[in-house]
This record gives sequence, C-alpha cells and structure tokens, in this order.
Amino acid sequence: MAVRHAVTDAADPRLRDFTDLTDVALRRRREPDEGLFIAEGSTVIRRAVEAGYPMRAVLASDRWAADLADLTGGIDVPVYVGSDDLLESVTGFRVHRGALASMARKPLPSVAEVLEGARRVVVIEDVVNHTNVGAIFRSVAGIGFDAVLLSPTCADPLYRRSVRVSMGTVFSVPYARLDDWPGGLDIVRAAGLFVVALTPDAGARNLGSLPPSARERCALVMGTEGDGLTAPTLHAADLRVRIPMAHGVDSLNVAAAAAVACYEIVHG
Repeated sequence: MAVRHAVTDAADPRLRDFTDLTDVALRRRREPDEGLFIAEGSTVIRRAVEAGYPMRAVLASDRWAADLADLTGGIDVPVYVGSDDLLESVTGFRVHRGALASMARKPLPSVAEVLEGARRVVVIEDVVNHTNVGAIFRSVAGIGFDAVLLSPTCADPLYRRSVRVSMGTVFSVPYARLDDWPGGLDIVRAAGLFVVALTPDAGARNLGSLPPSARERCALVMGTEGDGLTAPTLHAADLRVRIPMAHGVDSLNVAAAAAVACYEIVHG
C-alpha cells in the first residue's frame, strides 16, 4: 500500500528523483542513466501507469495526492505531500498541475520490433527540441501513424517537456532509435516501406502528388529544426516531397510540418 509522507524540507534526500527539473543538461544525463523519467499532472501520470510504466514515487500537493489515491492506493510507492512552495523549491518551477510522478523506464524495443506490422512511421533526424518531439508524437498518435524512429542524436521522448506536450502519447506510440544513421534507413526499406524525405527544396515533388503505394507503406523522414535533413539522409531516401508554401515562407516548424504531412498522407 502507498504511504503518504508529509515533507517540508526541499533538501530531503527522499525527493532526489524530483530535484533540479529545470536543469535540462543535468536531467538529460540523469534520467536515462538512472532509468527514470518524470510524468507531470494527473492525466499524464494515469496514461503512464496505463501504459505499464512502474511508478517509483509521487510528489504532490495535498489536493492532487488525494486525486491520485485510486492509482497509488494499491501499490507500494511513497507519496510525498508538501505545499506548493515546497514543490517549487524542489523542482525549480511552479507545479501548476499539482503532481509529479517518478516513473521507471522500460527497455526500448528494437527497430525490427517497432517496424513489425507497421504501415506508416515517422522518422526524425537530429530534432533536439523536446517540445517539437512531443508535438510530433501527438500528431503521429492522433492522425494514425504507427510508430516513430529516432536518429541517435534526437531528444529523449520521455523528457518531462516532451511527455507533457505529447499529452502522454509518447507512452502509446511505439518508438526506437536507429543506431546506424542514415544507414539504418535500409532496415526501414527492407521492412517494405517507402522512405519519403520531407524537404523545402523547390525541386522536390509536392506532397499531394505522392503515389498511393508510398502513402500506404510510408516512412516519412523529417529533419532538424534549423537545417532540415542532411545531404546523406536526402540521398538515402526513395522520394523527396515538399509542402507547397505561400507568401515567401520557405517551410513550417518541424512539428507543424509533421502534422500537415501525416494528415495529407493518411487522408489526402
């Protein structure tokens, strides 16, 4: 059974999972190394639990601790309860959603496991902004793509900001990392998917003209926020497509482009 612990000291060592959450560089190292991630807010915490992620600990204000009682009541997990000011002192920010849970990570599946049975996947190269990663996952889930593959340097989908922006869809969308990049795209192609590179290059074909075969079996590859896809990745693609733009705008933010492109591929 969960045990509630009143906490009043931000330096309490029992709260270590929740400290320095605004130190991005530190948390990017700590969380994967220690096998944990942070879920913020009741909705996201519930989705993490439903997806089978084990809960390590909860830090919440009194009201939100009570709201999560149905989740924590039947498991052996500490629930640390403190004031809003205490939560802010521990985490480094105002916890507007009132509750945080430290969750244990699960082993990532292999690329082959993620591709098994998948018809449409998004592949992202060097996207390091956690907000964009979370938004891409939300579009993938909402529009009906099957999975996400990440290049080695992409941001962690389980980082707190990614999880929050995705509204917990990072827990339901299968994903894996391609250790060999861009050579790993050969694995994607071998799974029967057309490798389709999204680029603002005026020489690329319009996204709307993508043939039905590529729509039905598609690996949509998207690049980093600044430079887009690298030359080796563009060279490795089967097709290059672009979203037609107006008013002299050359491209969309990568998260917005993901939403537009995924919708066009599925429903266009």
